[in-house]
Amino acid sequence: MSVDIGIDLGTASVLVYVRGKGVVLKEPSVVAFDRDTNVIKAIGEEARLMLGRTPGNIVAVRPLRQGVISDYTVTEKMIKYFVRKSLGKRTFKKPRISICVPSGVTEVEKKAFYDLVMHSEAKAKSVRIVERGLADAVGLGLDVMNEIGIFIANFGGGTTELSVLSRGGMVMNRLLKTGGDSLDAAIAGRVRRNREFLIGKSTAERLRKEFAVFEDGTADAKRVYGRDLTSGVPAHTEIQISLVRAAVKEPLEECAEAIRSMLTRTPPDVRRAIEARGIYLTGGVAGLKGFPTYLGERTGLKVFT
Repeated sequence: MSVDIGIDLGTASVLVYVRGKGVVLKEPSVVAFDRDTNVIKAIGEEARLMLGRTPGNIVAVRPLRQGVISDYTVTEKMIKYFVRKSLGKRTFKKPRISICVPSGVTEVEKKAFYDLVMHSEAKAKSVRIVERGLADAVGLGLDVMNEIGIFIANFGGGTTELSVLSRGGMVMNRLLKTGGDSLDAAIAGRVRRNREFLIGKSTAERLRKEFAVFEDGTADAKRVYGRDLTSGVPAHTEIQISLVRAAVKEPLEECAEAIRSMLTRTPPDVRRAIEARGIYLTGGVAGLKGFPTYLGERTGLKVFT
């Protein structure tokens, strides 16, 4: 008997769902390989942990960029690895795979995803391509086929995807180049400019998550490790919460403006339904404390996660 698997191939992370078990895997969509021999050394969380702790010949790549395949061969190996890890000893069974892709991808890009999974060593019995906005709505338990208007905002690691659905169909969608990665880059950039201090990506990510940047009552500052650009030596410094908030709110204001702009172009009946119901947030960035409140204030809509 075949097993049903759902795979969300994100720019920053991969989620695997197995029918009857729920989400069984969530790991970074990162592959580490030896650039001298082109041999893959690690995939997923193991590859992420190798960053900065291995010789210079070991490099890590993300085979997906802005939701689409940037390295076909590496993506194929990554999918095979995650499917086998999710199924364990049941890998002899050919799974039925549903794979989630950005709503705005072209038919050619959808075909690339289909061919990648169908003809990979994952040995799928069948492959179904599902647009992310629709998959999010179903996952939230919404009545996709009967609702007049649904607005989904997926704030992921690499991109933000805005989708308007109506009666089971996609009315419009938009892909923004703002995600967790760009927020981390904004934090690191502001720290460098304002404090003459260099921090790594993982430190910037920790500042974004631990500071709860949209909610009052958090610590005023956090001690981090990096490099003092004035002296050129490793050092510790205190980073104020106000610096982090200023860094992330600038790119997120662009997202709020994109939501407002998209609503103005939405058909009147669909827009009224969305205004009455509110919008739904999904993705990793949506989990930031206070973010739904912030976005609700900027858009004038109820916001749910």
